[in-house]
Amino acid sequence: MVQSADFIEKRRFLIRLGKALHKFGTPAYRLEAHLQNVAGFLEIQASFIITPTALTFVLSGDEDSQEYNHVVRVKPGELDLGALARTDELVDELSSGQRSLCEATLRLDEIAEKPSPYGTFLTFLAFGASSGAFAMLMHTSWNDVFWSTWLGFVVFGFVKWSERSRRVTEMLEPLSAIVTAMLASAITLVDPGINMPLVILSSIIVFIPGLALTLGLSELAARHLISGTARIMDAIMSLFKLYFGAVLGMALGNLFWGTAEFVRPETTPVWTAWLAVTILSASLVILFKSRKKDAPWGIISGYVAFGASIWGSLYLGGALGAFAGAFILGIYSNLFSRITHLPSSIVKILGLVVLVPGSKVYIGLNSLVSGQVMLNATDIGSQTFLIFMSLVAGLIFSNVALPSKKTL
Repeated sequence: MVQSADFIEKRRFLIRLGKALHKFGTPAYRLEAHLQNVAGFLEIQASFIITPTALTFVLSGDEDSQEYNHVVRVKPGELDLGALARTDELVDELSSGQRSLCEATLRLDEIAEKPSPYGTFLTFLAFGASSGAFAMLMHTSWNDVFWSTWLGFVVFGFVKWSERSRRVTEMLEPLSAIVTAMLASAITLVDPGINMPLVILSSIIVFIPGLALTLGLSELAARHLISGTARIMDAIMSLFKLYFGAVLGMALGNLFWGTAEFVRPETTPVWTAWLAVTILSASLVILFKSRKKDAPWGIISGYVAFGASIWGSLYLGGALGAFAGAFILGIYSNLFSRITHLPSSIVKILGLVVLVPGSKVYIGLNSLVSGQVMLNATDIGSQTFLIFMSLVAGLIFSNVALPSKKTL
């Protein structure tokens, strides 16, 4: 079959666009919808099947000879909100005629290779700050906040090491959990006023797959059953690896040097929750590589989500308060999309991380396996499930109340 040069150029761009957006962490239901829109203005008939580990493209032009199928195995993508914004702007430039297909294809390669705008040092600080902010958000002690921050820096060292070693990459999560758990065990000998399991959880919070679980449930709600199931199972396995590493690390620490008896210190004041949200939102902007001009919107989304959930919990209870938080966050992110003509997910994901109960899944798993209580919380399993459902429902209702004009 002889295919026209025009069709070849269009399909090449579509395939590269799909691979790029998948690499930048776009959920399957949004990626398929976006690719369908792009194929429409390129005048190509197309079908797509997107999963976390495989992409399938079925493309055809006006002539019967112009048919092309492409199947590729890929690794699950990692969130890069800056690259996502640049790619969306590129598609807008292509559709408006500001760029040719050839120029757009070259630009995709430039976007994929563009380094983080924040550099190694700021990323290092963000790892520690996010761990400390999470401990603060749990209303634990200043001791826990201090040591969680330092162990977050240790986790960053393993992340950098994994970028240079394939073997470390394959065992990054459990290895980080083992080492931080052993160090936390040793810290109890110096400072017995730390909640060791909570400090371990805070130090590895960047690996806790709460967001992945929420996105997986959102995909299931959108009837993308294969992708949603695969994403949820991958998140559960990541959680198991982290928990096993933490348990093994605590056992090794107790074997090597033992642990001191816990001395309960004073907890942090209630007002520090807002300080924690500020630090956590700023850290997420760096970790998710948001563009600097989008960063203020992202930090505000953390306030919007947290404030709305607190307000909602006063009337609906803690679990259903997450519905109010997700609903208001969805409205805010869709307004952002309409004002800036950028994807709503650029700010929605940053606010959603503040709401997702990934840590509660870990705490519930710990209570189920060991019987130990990390935090004073009742019915944590049912509450966690209800929060996840509330988040998904809140996002769906917000898209009905104020639809986004962007598919991403």
